[in-house]
Amino acid sequence: MARAGSVIGWKLDRGEREALLVQFPPTYDQPIADHVTLDAKVNGKPLPPAVDAAIVGRADDGQGVEAMVVAMDGSTDRPDGSTLHITWSLGHGRRAVESNAVIATRGWQKFDQPLPVTVTPARF
Repeated sequence: MARAGSVIGWKLDRGEREALLVQFPPTYDQPIADHVTLDAKVNGKPLPPAVDAAIVGRADDGQGVEAMVVAMDGSTDRPDGSTLHITWSLGHGRRAVESNAVIATRGWQKFDQPLPVTVTPARF
């Protein structure tokens, strides 16, 4: 049974995570690179389907929040109107949830080539 207030999305493959952190060194002191949120406070909603995922861009506010934008089955759009992403790294005092605002207000830089990544549907 899902706990109240749980989050659903996709977990980044642990084996790939280390290689990705080498390929894209975290800008800030605290590397995160853990998951892509689909929906928060879901109260028992089923897990999302398996998807083809790719890192397609990067956002950074220059003040402690870095995120990688992710396309799931070709789309970066999250149902709540925000952008699918992986919070990549955080500076002191910053929180992962701030990635949403950084992407919304500052936009993101698209990579020349998408980088496929392995993600697994999960609740966290």
